[in-house]
Amino acid sequence: MSEQNDPRVVVVTGGSRGLGAGIVREFLDDGSRVATCSRSATPAVEEWASEAPDRFLFVPADLADADDAKRFVDAVIERWGRIDVLVNNAGVARDGILGMMSDEDLDTVIDLNLKGTLYVTRLVSRRMLARRSGAIVNISSIVGISGYRGLTVYSATKAALDGLTRALARELGSRGITVNSIAPGYLRTEMSHGLDEDQLQQIVRRTPAGRLGEPADIARVVQFLVDPRNSYLTGQVIVVDGGLTS
Repeated sequence: MSEQNDPRVVVVTGGSRGLGAGIVREFLDDGSRVATCSRSATPAVEEWASEAPDRFLFVPADLADADDAKRFVDAVIERWGRIDVLVNNAGVARDGILGMMSDEDLDTVIDLNLKGTLYVTRLVSRRMLARRSGAIVNISSIVGISGYRGLTVYSATKAALDGLTRALARELGSRGITVNSIAPGYLRTEMSHGLDEDQLQQIVRRTPAGRLGEPADIARVVQFLVDPRNSYLTGQVIVVDGGLTS
């Protein structure tokens, strides 16, 4: 079978739960080959490995470690020979005002959200440059645009991903590679479980769409951005927040 007729190869970092799992599910449903990583497996990962063993790969990895990032990318290349799509989704948040944040928490957020993304993107972009094709989507956040009290370091890393998107789009555009960001609003995932019901309802009331987002809302936009027919759309930050920041 020629490469043109092969299912595309998609890498989704941090795809074992929450938003990442929703993105993995969307790509598996469309017939893609999907690789993901996280520090440990989850029931969703075990289900996909059983359901689609020829189209799913899970590698336990801590992307804040450059060696782990390389091991993950190498495993994908060894399995399928190329990477067509990269979705940088892995991330972690630590609540608290900056003046009270520990060095450990600060390093944890920056090392995974920013450095981990850079490690993986550096490795994958080399492969895409050689093939003169590919699509990269960075999952940032509306907090990187608007800023939220208690999320200073997280906001800084997400804003950095939008800056990475714009610069990398310029670096890679002439080689047929698109780079875009999606900035989700509040989603019904593990990331919103720290909010009580009153806080969630306040967010819903402020959101024109009248609800929290679902992983599928973001996954569908990812699919749109990586469609080869959208090769003229690059270097952009797409806000998907139900109108909250409008």
